[in-house]
Amino acid sequence: MPELPAISRRSALLAVAVLGLGGGLLASTAACTPEERPPELTVAGGESGGFYLEFAALLADLLQRERVTEKAIALTTGGSLENIQRVLSGEATLAVALADAAAQATALGKDDGQLVALGKVYQNYVHCIVREDSGIRTFADLAGKTAGVGEVGSGTTLTAGRIIAAAGLSGATAGPGRAVRQVNLGLNQALASLRDGSIDVMIQSGGVPTAPIAAAAQSLGVRLLDLSELVPATRAQSEFFYDRVLIPANSYGDAPAVWTVGVANLLLCRRDLADHVVRQIVELLVGQAQDLVPKSSTGVQFLSPETLINTAGLPLHPAAEATYRALHG
Repeated sequence: MPELPAISRRSALLAVAVLGLGGGLLASTAACTPEERPPELTVAGGESGGFYLEFAALLADLLQRERVTEKAIALTTGGSLENIQRVLSGEATLAVALADAAAQATALGKDDGQLVALGKVYQNYVHCIVREDSGIRTFADLAGKTAGVGEVGSGTTLTAGRIIAAAGLSGATAGPGRAVRQVNLGLNQALASLRDGSIDVMIQSGGVPTAPIAAAAQSLGVRLLDLSELVPATRAQSEFFYDRVLIPANSYGDAPAVWTVGVANLLLCRRDLADHVVRQIVELLVGQAQDLVPKSSTGVQFLSPETLINTAGLPLHPAAEATYRALHG
């Protein structure tokens, strides 16, 4: 497969904008009159140091500054699975989440038909990281090893578990002594554990580069494992379409380019989020994308009108779909 084409920062700004919509308290938003400004919006983000939270904070600031709401708050969370639950319970209006986590919620009927997308925000890259001095060169070398697979409540735990199962290294099917021991560790905890040797590998899903990983690459020395051979099996055992994507060379120190598993990242809300709020946010984000690019991002994102509406099978909010049609025809 040829390498993915480079994406300009300007294009990245457009994509992030259209997708990165902010969140509001469900109760207050749903109750407002057709053009009433909601008093508060919340954006469920992620853990400290991650792309999710940085993006959510920029979005919340823009929503408040542009008077879409009186007050906007970015929430620190465990990640995708927690974010989905917060949206469904009304604790947050909008949330960033991995598409496979959203697909699982709808397939299991956990959303009661209420979970919808505002757009595809960007591409997530599964980082499978070992110490450079570990001697581990391939995913198969992880047999019998210990892996940090994301914080409880994160979408990484779901994706990592599926990749490990696809490699035949999960549970009894792995064979005696070959199963990967999966430990729930957040981004910063996993990096510390990799440093002190209490885990052999960390699996983390995020943007490129993820700032704490980039810092560790400079001070510790890390290697990213190629996961491309596991993409077909991961798709097959989960019935979800994972992408083969490239982490560019030099994203982490002098590390070479490496192919890995990609998962679309969606901006989610409930179906009963007020139409005028959805419309205002989409229009604002399309127009002011430049304010929503985290400092850590190299702009390796999905960012065309065609990909923004490609939400991995999850339906768009009707008002978002109408707004995209109005903007892009």
